[in-house]
Amino acid sequence: MDAITERFEAERDRLHAVARQLLGSAADADDVVQEAWLRLHRTDAGEIDNLSAWLTTVVSRLCLDQLRRRAARREDPLDEAPPRADDTGPDPEREALLGDAVGPALVVLLDSLRPVERLSFVLHDVFAVPFDEIAEIVGRSPDAVRQLTSRARRRVQGRRPDGSIDVARQQRVVKAFLEASRHGRFDDLLAVLAPDVVVRADAVAAAMGAEVEIRTAQAVATAYNGRAKALRLALLDGVPGGVWAVAGEVKVAFEFTVVDDRITELVLVADPERLATLEVDYL
Repeated sequence: MDAITERFEAERDRLHAVARQLLGSAADADDVVQEAWLRLHRTDAGEIDNLSAWLTTVVSRLCLDQLRRRAARREDPLDEAPPRADDTGPDPEREALLGDAVGPALVVLLDSLRPVERLSFVLHDVFAVPFDEIAEIVGRSPDAVRQLTSRARRRVQGRRPDGSIDVARQQRVVKAFLEASRHGRFDDLLAVLAPDVVVRADAVAAAMGAEVEIRTAQAVATAYNGRAKALRLALLDGVPGGVWAVAGEVKVAFEFTVVDDRITELVLVADPERLATLEVDYL
């Protein structure tokens, strides 16, 4: 066995795990890993600085292409059952932290995501691939990938195992937050915030004066107490959130992640390109 083959074989199980989590099909994952092997042999391996990262990029892009074709044809994966967390092996503890986002319902939930969201979420939250590496794979900035991942996580965590969203339940939590914020009810704010809640603002929102990041329920409640007077409750791509609009034009979208009736994450989105992709329905 030559050195390149040996190095590839050392990566094979991990690459297969990535492909299977992305595609939901062991057969499709086999095909993708085989294609990555062929591409490696058509490439001067001596010019590859980081073989592991190079292979991850190739496999991820192949999966992304397949996901896009599948979305265009509304094609379902061939396997009868989605991959279980214990099939993948890279880091069971990390996968366990995702709760309902992994296991038998994973593929059903991920099918609700757009291909780039799905890839960003799986690579980062399941396989701990850094945002800057994912950015190179999908051709977007690290900040954009961070937002995509957060958006995907919010959708996955807010869905039932059958892929549907308990909109009414999430809406009650978001509405309670907005009303408590608007009327300065500090204790009511704390009641709907998870202890380790985090608020993040994208680069445009930060340039508009928002704090880049706020952590803990106490800090978030302090920051938003008496605020949110101009925010309106709305569905953002079908998920309850808030918007700040001027003359009917959305300037900032507030994307909430709600888990067990507590807000675990709030992302402020003001990037015009991101806002243009949002479907907003006022409530």
